[in-house]
Amino acid sequence: MQCCHFKECGSCTLEGSYEEQKAFKLNAISSKFSEFYDKEFEFFASNEKNYRIRAEFGIWHEADKIYYTMHSKNKGERIFVRECPKVCEQIVSLMPILLNELESDAKLKHRLFGVEFISCSSGVLATLLYHKKLEATFLEHIVNLANKLDITIIARSRGQKILSHELNLIDELKIDGRIYKFHLSENAFIQPNKAVNEKMITWAKINLAKGGKDLLELYCGHGNFTIPLSENFKNVLATEISKSSIFYALKNCDINDTKNIKFLRLSADELISAFKNEREFNRLKDINLHEYDFSYILVDPPRAGLEPSVINFIKNYENIIYISCNPDSLYENLIQISQTHEVVKFAVFDQFAHTHHVECGVLLRKKNG
Repeated sequence: MQCCHFKECGSCTLEGSYEEQKAFKLNAISSKFSEFYDKEFEFFASNEKNYRIRAEFGIWHEADKIYYTMHSKNKGERIFVRECPKVCEQIVSLMPILLNELESDAKLKHRLFGVEFISCSSGVLATLLYHKKLEATFLEHIVNLANKLDITIIARSRGQKILSHELNLIDELKIDGRIYKFHLSENAFIQPNKAVNEKMITWAKINLAKGGKDLLELYCGHGNFTIPLSENFKNVLATEISKSSIFYALKNCDINDTKNIKFLRLSADELISAFKNEREFNRLKDINLHEYDFSYILVDPPRAGLEPSVINFIKNYENIIYISCNPDSLYENLIQISQTHEVVKFAVFDQFAHTHHVECGVLLRKKNG
């Protein structure tokens, strides 16, 4: 990938060809986890460019001009961004046009400090971030601009949000030959690399035995894994602490006509407490946890990994699928989990090409005896 900002921008951290980067990452992960897994590590590559469907840029004002900015490799500095080959083509095309329109509208330009983009099957959302109170007349300006560019716009300031049109973000993922649709909120956690996200879900789906009993999932978000994987099981119980994520997960069940999932707004520790009958939860009044027969548990935790209480809990299950965005916390967790389970599959997903970051998928099975 050629980028005129490569030597300056702090977003890309790996040099060399993409083939060299893939080899570097695969070697790094296979070396780090060799004590847990001595077979072949699967590697799922990214598109070399135009892979990000979500992007954020700062805005810099100089005289009457405005510029997109990114953090520099020199700490504390910023660079003016003329291009970003990592973002998807819809965002690439929109960026200069939107900047010109904002520059020509004094009201929209004033105190603007950032722009965020989300691109999905239903179109592009641009969020404009401001250091000022947004007046009532602001709505007319963003509606006109949104109509002109055929996008949806949100203007945000502290305690304020103005929307150009009703928000209707819908993305589509192709998993194992089927299209799944997902309603998204503007604040939803979205895997930024759509193509690799599809590979991650497909990998998980084909490695879960069809005709499985029931699936338990922690940290389910809006159902990214839950809904496609539900076809492999009789019943699915999925938990998430975010109220908004649960709201959209339920909508996503409806849009995909999925009927065998129960979503619960519970933290991992609350769920563990419920399983131990330590306390009652009103959110569980219509659910008997002990009627489920879970053959798999799926965890997709935040970067910090799993707490010791969660590790002790998941050790009770025969099969574990662990999706990790942080190899360091995954390594620390596997030290504990490997006492009772063995790694039978290990995959590396290059969600963030041209950076040091990777995601991993690990399938573990309980040891005999």
